[in-house]
Amino acid sequence: MEPRWKGKGFKAKALAEPMSKIVSQLQSSLIQSDAQGLLAGCTVLIAVKPEQTDLLDRACFGKRIVTAEKDNEWFQLGLEEAFYLCYSLKCIKIVGDDKCPKNDVELWQCMISRKPTFPDFYKAYSHLRMKNWVVKSGSNYGVDFVAYRHHPSLVHSEYAVLVLSEGEGEANGRLRLWSDLHCTTRVSGSVVKTLLVLKINKNDNGAASPSCLEKYTAVERTIARWRPEQCREDQMIGEKRTK
Repeated sequence: MEPRWKGKGFKAKALAEPMSKIVSQLQSSLIQSDAQGLLAGCTVLIAVKPEQTDLLDRACFGKRIVTAEKDNEWFQLGLEEAFYLCYSLKCIKIVGDDKCPKNDVELWQCMISRKPTFPDFYKAYSHLRMKNWVVKSGSNYGVDFVAYRHHPSLVHSEYAVLVLSEGEGEANGRLRLWSDLHCTTRVSGSVVKTLLVLKINKNDNGAASPSCLEKYTAVERTIARWRPEQCREDQMIGEKRTK
């Protein structure tokens, strides 16, 4: 299925400036400025220079917070977004209430204390981000994430993403019954999205430190609603006759 671009010429604009290039520019800029984020509940607040605001917007990380400050812009990052910038891209540092930068293990444990499902969700988030998909919250559609081929201002999201853990499908409370699956595919289809289930296999590894992510695997499965009118016998016979 072709992406649904939001306007004429948007496809060419996206191809001229791929997401990988924008993220690379953001990474370089944040490293040079020694950017630092502050843990605040289930979010991370980061103050950036005005020129970095545009890069964060274009790379689709976080959301801008309007303040009266003139020298800095504030962004609110989700836990997965913040950890991706800190751990995977190595371009920001994150501090806690004690104002001291946390190392990878300390930050990992802080994230889990705030969100017990964080290891699975982060594996899913980073799995898609590393493939240059833009990943945003899917709460509006009853799923965990939605995935865009490029910036949401240019293209509609293509995938509604559910994150399931190996051996924990029942605990997630989703897709346990046929009716669960049917409802989810109906909702995804009504907003023209393909349901993508990411099953996170831990391969008998714990979650004591972020190094476990190297042994985690994400299995991708797309689920589409069966449409009887597209599989009718008389339709197939008609197509053969036209040939």
